[in-house]
Amino acid sequence: MQAELRDIIQQYAEGPLNRQLMLHLLKDYKRPNDKIHELIKSGELVQLRRGLFIAGAGLKIEKPSNFLLANHLRGPSYVSMETALSHWGLIPERVYEITSITLKSAALYQTSIGRFQYLHAGLPYYAFGITAATLTTKQRALVATPEKALCDKIAMTSGISLRSIRQAREFLLEDLRMEENGLKTLRTEEIDAWVTKAPKSASLSMLIKTLHQL
Repeated sequence: MQAELRDIIQQYAEGPLNRQLMLHLLKDYKRPNDKIHELIKSGELVQLRRGLFIAGAGLKIEKPSNFLLANHLRGPSYVSMETALSHWGLIPERVYEITSITLKSAALYQTSIGRFQYLHAGLPYYAFGITAATLTTKQRALVATPEKALCDKIAMTSGISLRSIRQAREFLLEDLRMEENGLKTLRTEEIDAWVTKAPKSASLSMLIKTLHQL
């Protein structure tokens, strides 16, 4: 890659590079699409899906966060469930698969930089409890609040049904390995505001009761 083009791409490297942007950056080439394929073949571009790229390892420049890429791979969407719970420090495990909630149909992207799973949720529940998390000075991504991430885990996972406080405590403290101190920081009034419009509203109501007992 010519040094000038490398410098231009570096200006955009902390975000995904879509095909429209790449065609603009390569407008001086007679066959810009062929140039894109050449850059992919040389490893200077990595294609995540059709029409979406990031700078390759050969460029040695900062890459977008996987959270930001998750927002762009399938949108509208936000990062949630274990991925968000780990981000907020509420579960001890580091999560390698990025799980997101989307208004679109469920999907799974297996890319060279990791797995991105998407689960469907409808409105109005989808729109509750989303925040723009600051990842770097230049990167922000849509992420579930701690309360919404936990609700999504319960609501969107098959087989989870919380019917008693004892069962809910076991799920939170043993299955998810959450700490009581962390659970006490959760704002039950946030969950209460959307519980009637959520999937598995009975389980989420039991979650609220359980959090009040801590």
